Amino acid sequence: MTRILEHLYKAIGAGIVLALGLFFLVHSTFDAAFVSFFFRWLHVLSGILWIGLLWYFNFVQIPTMPRIPAELKPAIGKFIAPEALFWFRWAAVATVATGLTLSVLNGYGHQAMMLQEGSRTIGIGMWLGLFMAANVWFVIWPSQKKALGIVPADDATKAKAARFAMLASRTNFVLSLPMLYCMVAQQNGGAW
Repeated sequence: MTRILEHLYKAIGAGIVLALGLFFLVHSTFDAAFVSFFFRWLHVLSGILWIGLLWYFNFVQIPTMPRIPAELKPAIGKFIAPEALFWFRWAAVATVATGLTLSVLNGYGHQAMMLQEGSRTIGIGMWLGLFMAANVWFVIWPSQKKALGIVPADDATKAKAARFAMLASRTNFVLSLPMLYCMVAQQNGGAW
């Protein structure tokens, strides 16, 4: 068991095997309800990764960076932040893709995107999520590439890009709270 837990991808594989075992134990048929459930599960998993990393950046990394000694900062910028940003970007894509798929499978995609009554709450959540994902890919990531030196930039440009990325990330953090409210409210009868 230790050999599995010592390696991320082996641990992920073990979790998938256990989840699939539960799926087959609980679901005897793979009907439309199962497909909808499966995409909801994938949506929740990818959303946890995305929002979890967003909250990690905002609760841990951003506030801690000013206190990290200068000689230790390169480890964050060269190893930790690029890896976290990789998973952050692709978790945003997975969350949006599974969420949109789920809305189509359940027949409320168009109504939600048009903010129609009965689907307005989930629609607002969807629009917030789409804005946040666009912010990740078109604002945060390009700025972080400059700030981390992934693309060439002078020190002034790096500092400006780091601040811009922080403000964009903080914007997503602020928007994550009403977005999560909309997602949970819709599932619990709070639709309007």
